[in-house]
Amino acid sequence: MNDPFETRRKAMVNDQIRRRGVSDERVLKAMEEVARHLFVPQGMEEEAYQDRPLPIGSGQTISQPYIVAVMTALLRLTPSDAVLEIGCGSGYQAAILSRIAASVISVERIEDVAEHAKENFRRAGVTGIRIIIGDGTEGCPEGAPYDAILVTAAAPFVPQPLLDQLADGGRLVAPVGDTDIQHLTRVTRRGSEYIRESFEPVRFVPLLGRYGWPER
Repeated sequence: MNDPFETRRKAMVNDQIRRRGVSDERVLKAMEEVARHLFVPQGMEEEAYQDRPLPIGSGQTISQPYIVAVMTALLRLTPSDAVLEIGCGSGYQAAILSRIAASVISVERIEDVAEHAKENFRRAGVTGIRIIIGDGTEGCPEGAPYDAILVTAAAPFVPQPLLDQLADGGRLVAPVGDTDIQHLTRVTRRGSEYIRESFEPVRFVPLLGRYGWPER
């Protein structure tokens, strides 16, 4: 079927992502393939490929395409990886992950948001993603250990349960900082050691839960 947004999607990848230094071809290919306009609210399709986040309701956002690409690239995914995502939102990030990794479990706190994500998956023809309703700061022990964990909300620190659920050699990427500004942080597990690296500043909605920010 002809996709009227295909040209815009390719331009998004070339102009907003590739030219700004993201070079992982698997990430670039996934972002060319996943129809981002099917993950935004109705009436906002024309804005889907702009270089900015968009509101999706319930106080949540779909992240800027560049940030989605950067966070995915920082995970250094392989085709055999089991991935845990914290915060499903619109489902767009999970859809990108599913194009590269073997399996994706996504934990979403808000049931209505999770239902919208499932509908977005159906419209986009995305399969193989399991959504669980719950406190993402506690992870999903039943599927552990994970080769990669991606946190899509701002954490005051990396929740210990997520570190515990990371496989040896696994990578975790999260925006860590205060509620105003965070830095993308990658944690790589080497046995009992956790190696931390800090990257560019970002701004995400707060990660709420037992091991995150308290609900107001």
